[in-house]
Amino acid sequence: MSHTIREIADALGAVALGASDLRVTGVAEPAVAGPDDLALAMKPAFAETLPQGQARAALVWDGADWQAMGLKAAIVAPRPRFAMAGLSAMMDPGQGFAEGIHPSAVIDPAADLGEGVSVGPLAVISAGARIGAGSVIGPQCFIGADAHIGPGAYLREAVRIGARVRIGARFIAQPGAVVGGDGFSFVTPEESNIERVRDSLGDQGEIASQSYARIHSLGSVRIGDDVELGANSCIDRGTVRDTEIGNGVKFDNLAQIGHNVVIGNDCLICAQVGVAGSTRVGNNVVLGGQTGVSDNLFIGDNVITGGATKVLANVPAGRVMLGYPAMKMDTHIETYKALRRLPRLIGQVAALQKAVFKPGQSD
Repeated sequence: MSHTIREIADALGAVALGASDLRVTGVAEPAVAGPDDLALAMKPAFAETLPQGQARAALVWDGADWQAMGLKAAIVAPRPRFAMAGLSAMMDPGQGFAEGIHPSAVIDPAADLGEGVSVGPLAVISAGARIGAGSVIGPQCFIGADAHIGPGAYLREAVRIGARVRIGARFIAQPGAVVGGDGFSFVTPEESNIERVRDSLGDQGEIASQSYARIHSLGSVRIGDDVELGANSCIDRGTVRDTEIGNGVKFDNLAQIGHNVVIGNDCLICAQVGVAGSTRVGNNVVLGGQTGVSDNLFIGDNVITGGATKVLANVPAGRVMLGYPAMKMDTHIETYKALRRLPRLIGQVAALQKAVFKPGQSD
C-alpha cells in the first residue's frame, strides 16, 4: 500500500508542499522513520528527532519550516492530531480477515445477511439475526437470536452479541466485547444486609446469613450509530426496559455498563470505568479511567471526571469532577493541598502548646 504526498493531503483536506509526487508506504515516529515513511513531526518537540531517522516527508504543523528540517516534502495540517484520524484510516492494513463466508461458520437459515457481509472462522449467527450490508463478523463471534446489527459493522475476534440486541450503523467492537449479558440483579427474601447498611450508613444491626435469588433480565440493549466498544468491555441488558447507548459513544477497554443504564450521545468512556444500574449519563460526557459511578444517579451533559473518580451523587451539567467521593476538581485540589499541609500544621500546634503551657501545668 503506497500513496503520494498529494493523495494523502487531498484526502485529509491538508496542504501538500514540495515533492508532492513522493510516495510513502507507511507512517512512523521521526526518530525511526525510513525513507519510505511519512514521519509524524506534528509539533516542534517531535521534529527535533527527525535527524535520527531517514524520513524524506513528514506531517507537520501549520507554520513549520519543513525545508530547514531537511525534508523533500511535507503535509501541513492546521490540527495535525485530527489529521491522524484520516491518515491512520488510509494506512491501516487491517486484520487480514478474508472476504465471504468461511466454511466453518455456523449461520442459521433464518438469519438475514446483507450484501457483502463477511463471516470469519467458527462464527455463529443465530436464527432471526440481521446483519447490515458490508459488515465484517470476525472469527469466533456469536450473534444471538433476533439481534440486529446495522450496516458497516466491524466485529473483531470473539465478540458476543446477545439475543434481541439492536445496534445501529458502523458499530466497531474490539476482541472479547460482550453486548447483552444479563444484568447483576439479585434479591433476598427479607431486607438485605446491603440495604440495611445503606439506610444506617454503616450499622449492620443483627447480621444473618442470606441467600440471593436471581432477577432475570427481560430487557435488551439498544445502541446508536458510530459506537465503538473496547476489548473485553461489557454492556448488560436491562431488567425490564432496555439499556440504551446513544450515537457516537466510544468505550475503551474493560468498561462495564450495568443494566438499565442510559448514556447520551458522543461520550467517552475510558478504560476500567464502571457504571452501575439505572444511572443516566448525558451527552458529551467524559468518564476518565477507573471512574466508578454508583447506581440510580444522573450525570449531566458535558461532565468530565478525572481518573479513579468515584461518583456517589448526582452531577450537574458542565462540572469537572475528581476524587473519592467526587467533588469539583478545583475544590478537590484545594482539599489535597490542605491535606499535605496537615503535618506542618500539627507541628506548629504542638510548638504552640509547649509555649503556652508551663512545665507541670495541666492541659
